[in-house]
Amino acid sequence: MKQLTIISGKGGTGKTTITAAFAHLSKNAILADSDVDAADLHLILEPEIKQQKEYSGGSAAFIDEQKCIQCGICVEKCRFEAIKDFVVDPISCEGCTFCTYVCPENAIVMREKISGNWFVSSTREGIMVHAKLGIAEDNSGKLVSVVRHHAKDIGEKNKNNLVIIDGPPGIGCPVIASITGADMILVVTEPTLSGLHDMERVLDTAKHFSIPAMVCVNKYDINSENTKKIEKKCAVRKVPVVGHLPYDKAVIAAMIRKKSVAEYDCGEVTKNVKKMWDKVTRALWE
Repeated sequence: MKQLTIISGKGGTGKTTITAAFAHLSKNAILADSDVDAADLHLILEPEIKQQKEYSGGSAAFIDEQKCIQCGICVEKCRFEAIKDFVVDPISCEGCTFCTYVCPENAIVMREKISGNWFVSSTREGIMVHAKLGIAEDNSGKLVSVVRHHAKDIGEKNKNNLVIIDGPPGIGCPVIASITGADMILVVTEPTLSGLHDMERVLDTAKHFSIPAMVCVNKYDINSENTKKIEKKCAVRKVPVVGHLPYDKAVIAAMIRKKSVAEYDCGEVTKNVKKMWDKVTRALWE
């Protein structure tokens, strides 16, 4: 079973648009939305939740009132100012455990806290594993790993031949968790200077982990000069540019109707996405 991760160096480049289209074009794939901080694949695929599990990605301090002598050491030493009136604010607490070491009465313990939820859902394009991280919670990379693990596990049991992963933006921990162990990544960029810069950063990240990469230039026709710069950078890196998608308001119309661009007729965008899908799948299995 192959794993394809669709990422970009920045948000808003069209990762989810392409993921949803690939989900429609694939006949035997399982889907994973690993953008757990701001998931949006569900907006197009309208999943029906079949299974929901709590996710615990960290811990928070708790003060035992029976043991606490209110000496104030923990209040003084907590650099996050998470302890007020000898009660720990779980939102401010970073789970560093330092207060448990400085408490002379061993009145402070660490307790697991619920950081979010992950789901297994059915969609018109197949099974999707996705998640929602709680507000101000950390360890999103760990939650991404949970989503990917269960997507792969379900895919193997159901004999799916491909996992399509809608990745988060950037190059941080969630992205690393999204691409580690993937067979291929598709980097979606746009012809802007920031798009070019962020594409290079994410390609550097993929190179560091020795993961083959391809590039898609979305809205390539809004700035032909920058598109050429992207193509030149990719040529130097020997990274194939497998897709050029034009700007078209029909894509917005498709999103409003909760349809992928492979389902809704978006003219050249739909044609080019299908061509790109053929190139990506050939590369995956060659």
